[in-house]
Amino acid sequence: MNRVTTMAALAALAFAGGTLAQAPAGDASRGREKVQMCQGCHGIEGWRTAFPEVYHVPRIAGQHSAYFVKALQAYKSGERNHPSMRGIAASLSDQDMADLAAYYAAPATATAGK
Repeated sequence: MNRVTTMAALAALAFAGGTLAQAPAGDASRGREKVQMCQGCHGIEGWRTAFPEVYHVPRIAGQHSAYFVKALQAYKSGERNHPSMRGIAASLSDQDMADLAAYYAAPATATAGK
């Protein structure tokens, strides 16, 4: 592993709070079975929502899996505050989060825009 790759891996681990080794492995096929709760907002190109305020809903297809899990954990803990996302994240187990992250990080999902 070259120095740049090693440093990037260490930075990603530090960003994820050092929890990557403890996180369950995600399964993209299981994640695909759980996306219904995400697709209502994140599956519509250019979608905007009016709750709690009007804003553009971000695309999550192609998102890095460690970031995706960390974001869901932050919604679940209340570190990030959005009523809809907090409610959804509260219903997810660590395995659910890992599976969804694996699905959305998959190259085929990113290129399909789902």
